[in-house]
Amino acid sequence: MTEPFYRARSEVEIVRGVHRRATLPTGTTFEFGVHGPIKHHFGLDSEPDLPLPVDYIVAATGG
Repeated sequence: MTEPFYRARSEVEIVRGVHRRATLPTGTTFEFGVHGPIKHHFGLDSEPDLPLPVDYIVAATGG
């Protein structure tokens, strides 16, 4: 098997509850968590409205 030609290197830290902060190798950071019906369904109404990780994936595929 050959060596991988790309290795993703990012860090994800827990801020509080389901709130996470990701840092990319370029230094770019972004926040993610829960929002909308998912937040309500799981009873996380006290959490801040933040994009879900899948929201970033969907946006990246369109870029």
